Amino acid sequence: MRILMAGAGATGGYFGARLAQAGQDVTFLVRERRYQQLQASGLVLQTPQGTETLKPQLAQASSLTGHYDLIIVTVKSFALDQVMEDIAPAVGPETLIMPILNGLRHIATLQQRFGEDKVIGGLCKINATLGDNGEVIQMTPLHQLYYGALDGNNDARLQRVDAALRDCQVDTRFSDNIMDELWEKWLLLSTLGAVCCLARGNTQQILTSRGGEALLQGVFSEILSVITAEGYQTRPAATARILELLSDQATPMTSSMYRDLSQGFDIEADQVIGDLLLRAKRHSLATPLLNAVDVNLQVYLQQR
Repeated sequence: MRILMAGAGATGGYFGARLAQAGQDVTFLVRERRYQQLQASGLVLQTPQGTETLKPQLAQASSLTGHYDLIIVTVKSFALDQVMEDIAPAVGPETLIMPILNGLRHIATLQQRFGEDKVIGGLCKINATLGDNGEVIQMTPLHQLYYGALDGNNDARLQRVDAALRDCQVDTRFSDNIMDELWEKWLLLSTLGAVCCLARGNTQQILTSRGGEALLQGVFSEILSVITAEGYQTRPAATARILELLSDQATPMTSSMYRDLSQGFDIEADQVIGDLLLRAKRHSLATPLLNAVDVNLQVYLQQR
């Protein structure tokens, strides 16, 4: 299977590297700066098991040739419009596009651009970041990759995707209910991002602060009410696990949005929090805590 990995940051770099190591034909679509960096130093993975370096196949938008079987989109959500233009020449009649982005707005955006039949569901769970020299740093052993048809019909096209991905040295989950997985991932990451960005700290600091536990539970409840109104079929055991994970004082956690904010980078405020507020308004839901988070993030973006 010919695979195009749109992006070679922490997520795209890690999972793309594992696919390449498993023998898949993987090309990384990157910008000029990342292209030069990877050409010079290779794609470096720093994992709990040690350091690995591989020489990746690289392409820039101007040099893409031919169609790909699978395009995995791993950029930040605010870069999606440009990436859609970049990957367009690589999309053929049989191409499938699997976005691994935060939130859910990107699915409709990709479907409108390329067609509903081309977009499949995907998400990952990994604690990873880029180091100062562009190395991919996997901070914990967690490396899960979920995928499946958005309508649950995992036909022969999806079976081919599974055959390519399942032996790539990561924990793969071929899901027949990927939409619920996507809703639950949004519930986790938006709660985590909201409380960390609002409180400017990790979950351990928040939970051990006066009112911190109430803040986390309040944000969680507001988000759960929004996604349920939008169509999420609540799985109580799953939502309880998410809240338990977030409420563990022994394990300090932060979100990628908070880490980006802490470094003065652009953040996915509209895609992670703003979209939830738009959906809440559609159902006349009161979300005062999410509104406070959104104002906080808007002010940050005005000041950067």
